[in-house]
Amino acid sequence: MPRRPAVPESVRPQSRPPAIRTTGRPATGRRTAGSRATVVVMCLCVTLVVGMVSAVNLAIPSLSAGSLHPSAAAVLWVVDGYVAVFACLVVPAGAVADRMGRKGVLLTGLVLFTLGCALAAAAPDVGVLIAGRMVSGVGAAAVLPTTLALMVTGAPDDRRSRLIALWASMTGLAAVLGNVGGGAAIQSGSWRSLFLYAAPLALVALLLAAVVAPTSPRLTRPVGPVGALLLTLGFLALLFAIVSGPEQGWGSAQVLGAFAAAVVLLALWTVHELREEHPVLDPRLLAGPAVRAGAVGMVSVFLGMFGLFYLNGQYLQYVKGYSALGAGVRLLPMAAALLLAPRCATALSRRLHRRTVISLGLLVLAGGLCTVSRVGPDTPYPVYALGAGLTAAGCGLATPLLSETLMSALPPDRAGLGSGLQSLTRELGSALGVALTGTLITAGFTARLPAALRGPDAPTTVAGAERMSAGPELHRAVITAFTDSLGTSMLVLAGLVLAAGALVLTWLPAESPVRA
Repeated sequence: MPRRPAVPESVRPQSRPPAIRTTGRPATGRRTAGSRATVVVMCLCVTLVVGMVSAVNLAIPSLSAGSLHPSAAAVLWVVDGYVAVFACLVVPAGAVADRMGRKGVLLTGLVLFTLGCALAAAAPDVGVLIAGRMVSGVGAAAVLPTTLALMVTGAPDDRRSRLIALWASMTGLAAVLGNVGGGAAIQSGSWRSLFLYAAPLALVALLLAAVVAPTSPRLTRPVGPVGALLLTLGFLALLFAIVSGPEQGWGSAQVLGAFAAAVVLLALWTVHELREEHPVLDPRLLAGPAVRAGAVGMVSVFLGMFGLFYLNGQYLQYVKGYSALGAGVRLLPMAAALLLAPRCATALSRRLHRRTVISLGLLVLAGGLCTVSRVGPDTPYPVYALGAGLTAAGCGLATPLLSETLMSALPPDRAGLGSGLQSLTRELGSALGVALTGTLITAGFTARLPAALRGPDAPTTVAGAERMSAGPELHRAVITAFTDSLGTSMLVLAGLVLAAGALVLTWLPAESPVRA
């Protein structure tokens, strides 16, 4: 008989519990995993770290027009520096939390997040601002996977499923709430106000988490930093190549070298993790069709969602003329869609198979992006709101079931790894969505600029173009160049979402059961 392929340890059924050591006495009362107080505080932490991914997008016009005068590539790094570090370290952080204690890792992450916000608020130049964002990203990576693990560990199976759905919904809703809160903060000052307000909120979350978060058992497996370093450097090299392409040229030595470095570093990461006795993230996990479907589905959903988030603030402020707060408020239809769509997904899952509901979500998301691709300077706001709302509704329909698909494929004792893996796919999709959208916008915008603004010092942002332009006709040409580029980028994202969705459907079993 042919031998079965080896199954990674992290996805094997456990005949006996793994070796653990417990710190402190068992939690009781409010300090019980899954309790109402714990769930509320964990949701607050999720809102902070995920909300900052999207909130900074509303600061782009203020930052671009400010005294730092960042280039288009620098603006992308201000946004993506946080998300890239967040994405690459979220799985190692989940593994560290499993081994060293989830509560301690959560509190450490909140401290780093606060320090990063303070550094960004006081940044004298763009380099320091990006560094502050990256420090906050390290903290966010420590926070996000521990929140889900602390919510679901020890909860009954039926409640565990609902808590996963709640957490998944909060990660989407937090992105929209970040837009509204960020708009309010920027409206009261400048882009620095966003970080000035975020720091004390993070301190409040830190104090609350110290009181209500339960302690958890610790696994005794070692944690190696090499894999995390290789993954982080490889992904940063990939993003650097994507972001630098429009300005440096896709055939330049700098961009080609970055792509080559990304391939080498990610290959070394794969080899290293395969040889490790206890890898932080075993690449063989993706051999499981359910894990692969959940991971690729998450990447595609958040690629489309955060690609739109990167443009929301710019379109509503540059093109429609709204203030930062006005732009944030006008994104509330997305929040409503993200609140209602997961409930619809739960109801539909009682009547339809999982793959059908996920397919519907991806189709709705792609339809929303296509609707946004049609907007221009004279498009009424309700049309834009419809496209943004459909995008959010598609995310809300697909995300809970993709999360459940991924988490249910792993044993309960690897909750930290499971939540870290799905957090990685979310943030990886977000970072790629921002980088790809920003790159497409920059390339399309500079190619469509009027002849009067072209040349060796041609602007790469709308703010830069408006500083150089004068008169309503030139202003109209700049805005049209931006909206035309926006349309192209949204169509590309929609195509990628549909292509990834086709892969997901081939990996999901036709009769996959859904837990209501």
